[in-house]
Amino acid sequence: MKLLKEFKEFAVKGNMMDMAIGIIIGAAFNKVIDVLAKQVLLPPLALLSDGLIFQDEKLVLRDAITDASGVVTTSEVAIAYGALFEVFLDFLIIGFTVFIVVKAMNRLRNKAQDTKDETVVTPKDIQLLSDLKDLMEEQNQLLKSKISN
Repeated sequence: MKLLKEFKEFAVKGNMMDMAIGIIIGAAFNKVIDVLAKQVLLPPLALLSDGLIFQDEKLVLRDAITDASGVVTTSEVAIAYGALFEVFLDFLIIGFTVFIVVKAMNRLRNKAQDTKDETVVTPKDIQLLSDLKDLMEEQNQLLKSKISN
């Protein structure tokens, strides 16, 4: 029972839930990027390159050898650089998309932490720290003025 209780505490604390949410969102994000790369960006590139399908591009080192009945006796040896190009393009798209998302999140977080900005509701902890800082500055000014008099 102790093991079950420990697992329940672990699951409820949020670590497992945060990880599960991240994995689910990551899987969905991967599907979006996959469609963006393969269905949106690669077809215009294939059109620009006169119908070239990048995934099929390869450098054949040795052709397949077939016997008289058409059965392959020795398989083809090739370097599939087209598949590498597609994966590299996916990587660039994912990297750029993550960069844009993180940049937008940072901008929102910085805007939320700006206590002078009235358009966004400042979180209570940030507001309290800001108020405390303002009170300390005011107190320091009063002390400086008393010392100088």
